[in-house]
Amino acid sequence: MRLLVTGGCGFIGANFLYALRARHPEWRLWNLDKLTYAGNLGNLRPLTAEAGDAYTFVHGDICDRDLVTRLLAEHQIDAVVNFAAESHVDRSIDDPAPFVLTNVLGAQNILDCARRAGVSRVVHVSTDEVYGSLGATGQFHETTPLAPNSPYSASKAGADLIARAYHETYGQDIVVTRCSNNYGPYQFPEKLIPLMYCKALAGEPLPVYGDGRNVRDWIFVDDHCLGIELALLKGRAGAVYNFGGAAEMENIEVVRTILHLTGRDDSLIRFVTDRPGHDRRYAMNFDLAATELGFAPSVTFAQGMARTIAWYQANPDWLSEVQSGAYLTFMESWYKERA
Repeated sequence: MRLLVTGGCGFIGANFLYALRARHPEWRLWNLDKLTYAGNLGNLRPLTAEAGDAYTFVHGDICDRDLVTRLLAEHQIDAVVNFAAESHVDRSIDDPAPFVLTNVLGAQNILDCARRAGVSRVVHVSTDEVYGSLGATGQFHETTPLAPNSPYSASKAGADLIARAYHETYGQDIVVTRCSNNYGPYQFPEKLIPLMYCKALAGEPLPVYGDGRNVRDWIFVDDHCLGIELALLKGRAGAVYNFGGAAEMENIEVVRTILHLTGRDDSLIRFVTDRPGHDRRYAMNFDLAATELGFAPSVTFAQGMARTIAWYQANPDWLSEVQSGAYLTFMESWYKERA
């Protein structure tokens, strides 16, 4: 397999590349990444040192049509897995434009270049947030109507619909995956778990939106990466597959778990003004992926959290490196407005 992975220097993309290298050492891997604030070459230093010619990094933008066309042709790429995306909801509320550019137009460019180059398969990695919000009961199915509530989720839904249109119109072999909240090593500290870990470690207040009772289904990143690999190898052309961790948790319980694992107590919790359009509950039904792909999450929330916190504790230099001035400025401003 000659595989192009876009956004491979991000959290899930990096974990995916490590997983593929371990399970398929004979594959040739190319990683196209723009290296925005959340993309970090340091995430893949061990892979770069170990893989030799089997892994190649390319610095570039998925919106760059000439670059993508050249990569696909020169390296005779068999398949593409598209992770590249702006993914932070808070940032999308602050400025939606980069999300539309990368998540919609960038995804369309990848699909179109792959179609014209005769690439055999594209896996487009999406999110459960395209479905909107659930009430107290029920689950998202692949047939649940799309009802995104943030600029981020709307941009991902737009890309999903373009992927569907390219399959229906051109017969292109495209598989879309949608997953619940990921956590694990290399996650950028704007997301809930690493953000709360960093603040707990520093003894700083932990900002929790609203009443903290928003519910998310959590999946350890290794399980998600396996699901994407299964979709790449076994998925039906034109299909959508949901992946979940079967681990629904209120945000406040996740925060308390982090406090417990870091030896802190609830006195650090600060409830702040909720963000606009904050979805109340997500829950994923992944029966289709189980039936057609053989997917099942293997890591419990307790196991995954223990592994995640242990990784952060073993990699303090990584945390210091990724928390740049631009990142700190945005987070301080965003939460100060809601205090």
